[in-house]
Amino acid sequence: MALTQRLEFRQSQSLVMTPQLMQAIKLLQLSNLDLSAFVEEELERNPLLERAGDGSEPPVAGEPAPELGDFSGHDDSGLADAGAEHSEMANGSAGEGFEPAQEEWMSSDLGSRAEMEQTLDTGLDNVFSEEPAETAARVAQDAAPTAYTEWGGGASNDDSYNLEAFVAAEVTLGSHLAEQLAMAFAAPAQRMVGQYLIDLVDEAGYLPPDLGQAAERLGASRGDVEAVLAVLQKFDPPGVCARSLSECLAIQLRELNRYDPAMQALVEHLDLLAKRDIAALRRFCGVDDEDITDMIGEIRRLDPKPGLKFGSSRMQTMVPDVYVRPGPDGGWHVELNSDTLPRVLVNQVYYTELSKTIRKDGDKSYFTDCLQNATWLVRALDQRARTILKVATEIVRQQDGFFTHGVAHLRPLNLKAVADAIQMHESTVSRVTANKYMATNRGSFELKYFFTASIASADGGEAHSAEAVRHHIKQLIDAEAPAAILSDDTIVERLRESGIDIARRTVAKYREAMRIPSSVQRRRDKQSMLGHALSAPAASSDRPRDPAPA
Repeated sequence: MALTQRLEFRQSQSLVMTPQLMQAIKLLQLSNLDLSAFVEEELERNPLLERAGDGSEPPVAGEPAPELGDFSGHDDSGLADAGAEHSEMANGSAGEGFEPAQEEWMSSDLGSRAEMEQTLDTGLDNVFSEEPAETAARVAQDAAPTAYTEWGGGASNDDSYNLEAFVAAEVTLGSHLAEQLAMAFAAPAQRMVGQYLIDLVDEAGYLPPDLGQAAERLGASRGDVEAVLAVLQKFDPPGVCARSLSECLAIQLRELNRYDPAMQALVEHLDLLAKRDIAALRRFCGVDDEDITDMIGEIRRLDPKPGLKFGSSRMQTMVPDVYVRPGPDGGWHVELNSDTLPRVLVNQVYYTELSKTIRKDGDKSYFTDCLQNATWLVRALDQRARTILKVATEIVRQQDGFFTHGVAHLRPLNLKAVADAIQMHESTVSRVTANKYMATNRGSFELKYFFTASIASADGGEAHSAEAVRHHIKQLIDAEAPAAILSDDTIVERLRESGIDIARRTVAKYREAMRIPSSVQRRRDKQSMLGHALSAPAASSDRPRDPAPA
């Protein structure tokens, strides 16, 4: 076989992920907050990008310069005449309204003081103040301020008025404890240990269970750390710096002088209280039914998370990306939230001016790349908005029963059904529905909420949505009577009577996902609530008990 060289042409197709395509895919899955941050970075990086509608756009070539608005109701000729008259007066020439008698009076000599007093028929002391500066300052001081800037300073323009300037700084839990620490300890070593422990306090007001590592890092003994901790646990709010829920409740009960041996036993067995095992609690505490009801009421009035009274991390308000409103024809009107859509423009005028002056090849390539990136970003944002609207419209069409009748009529839906309807790929629909929210007449939901699994029907009919089945289970449990608690098997039978074929383990999984306890726990809870409601008129929370501390 001979080895030869030859040249061949072949035609093939391949998908190439360009940087622009990769960023366009990334823009689809960004939330409105992340998208705003991305656009802000591009505005700072690209000189050819600018915000639309901010009043900073340069005038388009060929258009006249903007004219002044007519606010007085007169024509422009009057304004021109007034300007000419003002110009003539400024130059020292006499206008039409400047009388010669006034000019002669101003240029004439007024004479001596005596002649002036004789002419005015009064003394000059009655006419002119001897202390004009002091009088003017006193009048200005007595006058009420007429603008916001005179009250608090700042810019001289009233447009800079900011309501947040009047809001006091939010007091955090750490700063509140640090203020008390400065008053509680005088020794620098104790303050250092106290500040270290305060830095370990979480937003709920709790410390880590083990403080041995803190003692090693500070180079202090375990006893010194415990001594400082004992003082910190007396700080406001009561219960702060606790290492467990039992310790937090015990600190608050000591503040109320209610931490007797019976209450101590109750606090040490909070797991029984969570299970509503009142009989076991009564045995451990050594009290009767009336006392145990009173003690449980006191526990419920305590604050299990005292640190939440102070400022913590801010919760970002959810802003919907799509609005769904009822239409006049009985359908649904889907529209994008214009507030979440960043508006950017490409400054072609600026690029044209730069192209005429730039001579270096490096500068030309730089601004050419900036123009391409800016053009791509504008197109990518427009394509993103169109894709979100297209997907949202198809979701509303598929889930019309939900918007009309509620969660019980939510249909099974997957990404493939929507992707086939709008002729897109499933991955594109998945990116569009991520971190996007829809405001409807039944509340605000994430777009992924409308994609639910399918559960077969018992009679072979149309399948049911998993979310609708969960809603049905919750309705059955909420409607059950305290004397007739529904078990998981009973719920399965009820659902099959409604035409839903579901297994018992699926019911248990849905119930646990909704944080609904088991039938045994629900029976204890409802019977305890019923007994507490019946004994509430006869029981008194202020019933005296032995206040001796444990």
